[in-house]
Amino acid sequence: MSSAAPVAPIEEKPLSEVERIVDTFVAPSKTFTDLRRSSNWLVPWVLMAIVGTALVFVVDNKLGMEKVVENGLALAPKQAAQLDKLSPDARAAQIEKVVKFNRVVAYTYPIVILIFLCIVAAVLLGSFNFGLAAELRFNQCLAVCMYASLPGILKTLIAILVIAMGAGEAFTFQNPIASNLSPLVDPSSHFLYSVATSVDLFTIWTMVLTGIAFSCLTKVKRGTCMAVVFGWWLLVVLVGAGISAAFS
Repeated sequence: MSSAAPVAPIEEKPLSEVERIVDTFVAPSKTFTDLRRSSNWLVPWVLMAIVGTALVFVVDNKLGMEKVVENGLALAPKQAAQLDKLSPDARAAQIEKVVKFNRVVAYTYPIVILIFLCIVAAVLLGSFNFGLAAELRFNQCLAVCMYASLPGILKTLIAILVIAMGAGEAFTFQNPIASNLSPLVDPSSHFLYSVATSVDLFTIWTMVLTGIAFSCLTKVKRGTCMAVVFGWWLLVVLVGAGISAAFS
């Protein structure tokens, strides 16, 4: 009698970059499992850079960066009060400096988001490798952060549409659209307002995708991955809200 030959496991077809982007929204496990094969993160970063720069351009031309700065000062009475103590000429000069600074930061958004996500990737790499004995590479963690951040593109596109339609008079880059709990909280309660702004539909979507991603790349249970991701997010939200309350 002859024994049957062993059947080789069927290898999953590698995903193209377009398939990765689409699957992030409709079948995220496929995208994040494919990161084992290739941890290329350039395409999602380029997409975020293009859409983010488009938002800055629309805001600068439709609303004006001066209006955005004034909107921000309305939420920071301490800073506004300090400016009001100045003479009209001195106040105008100071506002102009703030506007120029904000414009530079806004137009360098692609670099800012890259640096920020590199820091997030490094923190998560340490958390999973040293805390949970995973064997992740930095590029994999950065790719996770890039692809998981793609829902933010939808948020940005909505903000562009709102501004292009002539709305968005209260726009700020920190809270471009009301996709969070901020409308339920008085802006003068700075700590609560900052927390409410952070409890955002698109941010939570990103956190969930990040948890799914690490469960696909490691042997760590999905619930534990979610706990790590949301734990860090909660810490950042609370620290950020405390800083905001102290200086607003």
